[in-house]
Amino acid sequence: MSTVEIYTTMTCPSCIRAKRLFQSKDVAYEEIDVSFDRSGMIERADGRSTVPQIFIDGTGVGGFDELVALERAGELDVMLDMPAS
Repeated sequence: MSTVEIYTTMTCPSCIRAKRLFQSKDVAYEEIDVSFDRSGMIERADGRSTVPQIFIDGTGVGGFDELVALERAGELDVMLDMPAS
């Protein structure tokens, strides 16, 4: 299974939806709360300052909209190195 990191804030609805998507797939993730300091996230996310910012195996995939697009295209399970069902 791949390593997933999600930069979030406490009040972000899209963050909650992203975490629920990973939970529905039984994918563990590391949540990094940037409610008070986004500087590290912004640097890592090539200047993007919105949350969530999602990284799979160190590769930035963007936010919730991009995550859903990957899921709809059938690419998310491949990125997560999930077994074929």
